[in-house]
Amino acid sequence: MPEVSKKITGQIEIPENVFEEIKNSVKNISDLKEKIESYLAKDVTKILEIIFGGAISLEASDVHIEPISDAAKIRIRIDGALQDVLLLDKNIYENILSRIKLLSEIKLNVSDRPQDGRFSIFWDEIQIEIRTSVLPAEYGESIVLRILNPKSLLDMETLGLRKDLLATFKGEIEKPNGMIIVTGPTGSGKTTTLYTFLKKIQKPEIKIITIEDPIEYHLEGISQTQVAQEKGYDFANGLKSIMRQDPDVILVGEIRDLETVDIALQAALTGHLVLTTLHTNDAAGTIARLLSLGAKLSNIGPAINMVIAERLSRRVCEKCVEFWPISGEELKKFQIGLFGLSEILELPEIGSQTKIPHAKGCRDCNFTGYRGRVGIFEAFLIDDEMEKFILTSPSIAALKERAIERGMVTMYQDGLVKVLEGVTTLDEIERITGE
Repeated sequence: MPEVSKKITGQIEIPENVFEEIKNSVKNISDLKEKIESYLAKDVTKILEIIFGGAISLEASDVHIEPISDAAKIRIRIDGALQDVLLLDKNIYENILSRIKLLSEIKLNVSDRPQDGRFSIFWDEIQIEIRTSVLPAEYGESIVLRILNPKSLLDMETLGLRKDLLATFKGEIEKPNGMIIVTGPTGSGKTTTLYTFLKKIQKPEIKIITIEDPIEYHLEGISQTQVAQEKGYDFANGLKSIMRQDPDVILVGEIRDLETVDIALQAALTGHLVLTTLHTNDAAGTIARLLSLGAKLSNIGPAINMVIAERLSRRVCEKCVEFWPISGEELKKFQIGLFGLSEILELPEIGSQTKIPHAKGCRDCNFTGYRGRVGIFEAFLIDDEMEKFILTSPSIAALKERAIERGMVTMYQDGLVKVLEGVTTLDEIERITGE
């Protein structure tokens, strides 16, 4: 694979020999640090090849390059947590900044305001999109590079769903109309889940169109459009245009305003399957959030088929995980948290002899005790009875209580089940759910 000239903007093609070298030698943060240090005497293109190649090899989601008083710090985010890699000389940082700006096709001579761009990396015959954000900071410009690796897109069977949820999700995405909303904070896996749904239902007989900000992953056979605020093409305008394209399935990257929510609800009510995301803390908060945007209560219940809330939990490292006998305090948490669930789920017996995983840490997991992530979910369906209940404008607490009465397993409970299955730790579930 030929090395690309530095004059080409918009892409980096990592040579095959460099790819093989990185893949074979970079297994943890320490390896990446050593590899970067060995290339510091090379040109900026080589240094960036190692930084990005190492980050991709370690399955990082972001690279941060942050100037401090007399240097610049490189950190990468793995499994949701930032980890320090090394400090760069300020001159090397300046050269890297210029190169990244050139690649991202953003202005080189602007340093007093934020700028956004993107470029591609060709790695192992795969095109990986890099989303660039440059922000003025105290000692220079802070660079954050989001790595959008199509290899991170999963199949539904590998999302981490319980068998009952997997069956429910498969049934709901096959429906010809209605809305499915995935909720959660930034970085909770919402977009990945929606793309997973699209991959599952994609077939020649149906037309799928997306409107996103920005397009995160390119899916073959799907029409994808991107919001361009500077041209007046926002979610609402884009959705209006999409409706004239005779779609069967529409993905709306995020619902942010009244006009978008109204058009999306009408689309769901008029024979389209609409997939979208919303920022709420849990599934029950979705209805209140839609009302706060100005949606009509009479449209919400009939339009929505299913609401899902999601978080990403770190998996325990399989190389160093330790299983300890459950303590009395931990046992009490499981007994209270899972009370009554045995009637709707198959749960392992829990007692004083139960052993649960604890994170230890080794070189393979960068001494964190965790390697990889898995989703934890809660979801409820809106059937005729739930639709009538929503028309009473219930509080979030009342809606959550009703959903639980009708069989919803909360994210915390789903997490507890995954602890019993040896997937993650109780500390991790409590950290991400706040329970």
